[in-house]
Amino acid sequence: MPRPHIEPYDERPDPFKRMTLPGFGKGMHYKVLSMDTDTGACSLLVKFESGYKLPPGMSYSELEMFVVSGSVTYGDTTYGEGYYFLIPPGVTMPEMTVKRGAKVIMFYNYGEPSFISSDEDHPLAERERLSIINSMEDIAWMPGNRIVPSVASGCMLKLLKYDIHTEAHTFLYCMTPGFSQDNISYHDCCEESYHIWGTSWMMQFGDLPTGGYFWRPPYINHGAFASKNGIIAIGRTDAHLHNYFHHNPWTNPKENADRAAARLRRLRPSLYKWVQSPDGHNHFTDFEYPHYHDHDHDHG
Repeated sequence: MPRPHIEPYDERPDPFKRMTLPGFGKGMHYKVLSMDTDTGACSLLVKFESGYKLPPGMSYSELEMFVVSGSVTYGDTTYGEGYYFLIPPGVTMPEMTVKRGAKVIMFYNYGEPSFISSDEDHPLAERERLSIINSMEDIAWMPGNRIVPSVASGCMLKLLKYDIHTEAHTFLYCMTPGFSQDNISYHDCCEESYHIWGTSWMMQFGDLPTGGYFWRPPYINHGAFASKNGIIAIGRTDAHLHNYFHHNPWTNPKENADRAAARLRRLRPSLYKWVQSPDGHNHFTDFEYPHYHDHDHDHG
């Protein structure tokens, strides 16, 4: 099943658990923020003890890591608060050490956490996608109106990752002191967020503090929003982010999805017709394997 709707969740009162999966070693502790129980893909808050070491190796799942506090030494370089890592599956990581403890957020995409000792990349690894970014200094804040339709002024973004195939993206965002937006929104995509610092308010449940988190499936109403003193948070989506705005807090996800479908029908009628086809879809034929999509195709 997909990840459930988790909102709001304040992780701070909950204890860390000791990581016992093979390969990770002693001195690593975690809290599950959300998890897909079918694939094992998950979002974790991780605490490394002082002196933690992880030998060179790789994961079979794409890993995104954000340093919340402390620092980690990755190879010969030490990275402190605000550093973001995108490590594609199969890309070998150098030895990682933590001298004085650290907290990080780890997003394992498409599969459960895994670590295999290795000093070379998997043959299919996409090393060119490896990225290490100082999110505080390497990227300027962009106004939130870069996402159309745009949110109210005072919400700004720093883009950390963009997937050209799915349009999923990972970003830092901030609300400046006094930020306020009085409408309600929903999206076609899932979205998640972890408050690194500050407190925001949402009409549906009140305050989301530092350490607050949500995983929100598509078409869930959220808003209005406000923040008295401002926030900094890390957010992610699994697809293109389109803001549907309205002012009716009582609509349900089915009604919101129907409204989104009406927009698709209006703007892209041929695609809407294809999506709604009751007889299935005629997929293209692969020129090299002309019978690839036949129902009796041997997948072995």
